[in-house]
Amino acid sequence: MDLRRQPPRRPTNLGVAGIVGAARMTDKARAYNAETLDDFVYGKESGLDMRILKFLSISPDEFAEAADENDDEALGKWMLEQGNKSTEQIDEFNRKELERIPADRKHKRMLEERLAKYAPGRTDITTVLQSIELDDWGCYWQVDLTERPPRSARSRDIAGICGVARMADKARAERAEKIGEYKFGDISGQDVRILEFLGVSAETFQEAAVKNPNDIEIGEWVQENCNKTQDEIHAYNQAMVNRGPDETSRERFEARRQEVAPTRTDINTWVALQDLDDEQSFGIVDLQRRAPRSPYNTDVNGMVHLARLIDKGRAFIGNTLGEYFYAEDSGIDRATLGFLGVTPADFTEALKEYSTDQEIESWLKENNPKSEEEIQEFNKKMTQMGPENERYKAMMANMLRKLGTDRSDINTWFALMDLDDEKTFAV
Repeated sequence: MDLRRQPPRRPTNLGVAGIVGAARMTDKARAYNAETLDDFVYGKESGLDMRILKFLSISPDEFAEAADENDDEALGKWMLEQGNKSTEQIDEFNRKELERIPADRKHKRMLEERLAKYAPGRTDITTVLQSIELDDWGCYWQVDLTERPPRSARSRDIAGICGVARMADKARAERAEKIGEYKFGDISGQDVRILEFLGVSAETFQEAAVKNPNDIEIGEWVQENCNKTQDEIHAYNQAMVNRGPDETSRERFEARRQEVAPTRTDINTWVALQDLDDEQSFGIVDLQRRAPRSPYNTDVNGMVHLARLIDKGRAFIGNTLGEYFYAEDSGIDRATLGFLGVTPADFTEALKEYSTDQEIESWLKENNPKSEEEIQEFNKKMTQMGPENERYKAMMANMLRKLGTDRSDINTWFALMDLDDEKTFAV
């Protein structure tokens, strides 16, 4: 879970093991593992986490590993097995945590400051957990769509339904009066179709989105209010992502595509056009909504992987890298930068300074020129590179299994990356 854009679940959420704080700790553990914890603290740095872990006789490292390996249901079962606590003991633990009030000057002051900032006049917020929930809500419910775009309609972050996360971003932004040029609710054709599928009004959805800034919790609300089967959701997602212009909207679609990217004749769906428009409007590369360019792409300096490396670097700078790895965290990136004689830090700084592929190519040629023969040799080596020992062969086989395929023709890292991109962004 990425806690740079949303809070963890409420401490009062009992969705994991029926224990107060466990769902929240789960989100933080997963963010800790993914290095997306941001300003939140996990394990030994968190009093609530340590009380839960001590109660269950689990170490922070053990829990972090288990949170990565299990979904919520399996994790909850594991926690209960490890802790071996009775229902009465769990109820007593929960009661104490729910009733805990700030006991020292620091936490009393924190509650006072949060009340003054986010809920002036409220007298019903008195406990530690209420203080935490108020702070989470106050820090995260507002979305500013003048600073960044909403999530892609491809995103299934909320309830596994395409478009809901984007609509939630817009709902919060409109309430915060920071929606910019975007439209929410009944004046957005896309939102109208989503709301009809969910069976809720724009006003009802907006209220839920504002109250629940965590994706899982707003997702639970959606599931409670939207009586749809997984087959219905899958069919809806397919229709949403693949919807193109019809006869009545083709002229408008073509006009917008000409404005956004006249050379991109491959853009033939509304969602693809929307994604491209979002990226160009804010000058970003967002690898949470699309894949980077193929490793086989040689548009920049005639080199394989360089265009992909640029995309990942720009996404890294914009905190939109998604599940990809960049620079020192990627073996292929390290090999490419090593060939160019450029450090990851210098390459990243160049991406900040130069906004186009052409400028990056010129910078490389000026500072680290390579002959055509050297580039051709590099390209040959990289495109043919595959697992070199049994350990890496097993790693590739495992990655293919995770992608749901046993294709025997995938035997190079480039081919695997292309397949991974395709599978990752398929609906």
